[in-house]
Amino acid sequence: MPALHLVRHGQASFGAGNYDRLSAVGHEQARAVGVALRERGVAPAVVVHGSLRRQRQSAEAIAAAWADAPGGPPPLREDARWDEYDHERLLTALSADPAYAARPGADAAASDPARAFQAALDEALERWTGGAFDEEYAETFGAFGERVGLALDEAVARAGEGDRSGTTVVVSSAGAIGAVVSALLRLDPEAWAALNRVAVNTGITTVVAGARGRSVVTFNDHGHLGGPGRPERTTR
Repeated sequence: MPALHLVRHGQASFGAGNYDRLSAVGHEQARAVGVALRERGVAPAVVVHGSLRRQRQSAEAIAAAWADAPGGPPPLREDARWDEYDHERLLTALSADPAYAARPGADAAASDPARAFQAALDEALERWTGGAFDEEYAETFGAFGERVGLALDEAVARAGEGDRSGTTVVVSSAGAIGAVVSALLRLDPEAWAALNRVAVNTGITTVVAGARGRSVVTFNDHGHLGGPGRPERTTR
């Protein structure tokens, strides 16, 4: 039975000049999730990742956990369909909306930029998923879900090819992983946004494909984080 372990990338560099790279904590998280998967007996035939730098860096660190395994680490394969939605474009579209007034508490934004960013992103996601402004987006919410679904289809099909182990690790992002879970559980956009909000960096979501279809076995498992000697738990 093919099994896919969907892993959210490690912590990115929020507030830095280039967000799309792992922070020091992110590198630690990625290494830790690789070690945890191997300790659980996971032996992936391949580690698939999106085209974003933070996804690729996470995949490299995860695959390194099998460096001394027979045959060496699993190969990496890039599939841009696992990329995250473009949050910068969503925020730009929100700020250009004449109906969008300056957020109350702008002073607080300077003192707590992470919280202010999350509040703006939540509003931008609600606008995007609502469907009323689809003409403003290069990729609509529906198109986003469709491309992630196609990436999932291919990953499942390849996992069952030939004498492969049937196990694949996919390194993606919160929104894309949430899209998989939402589709399989038939959740609405509001529920998708809630999943997106609570996804932990390097959290593991496992999907299995059997004769009766695909099932979500776990969502956002992050037992490898937190506690003495373990990387901290983050959601950004």
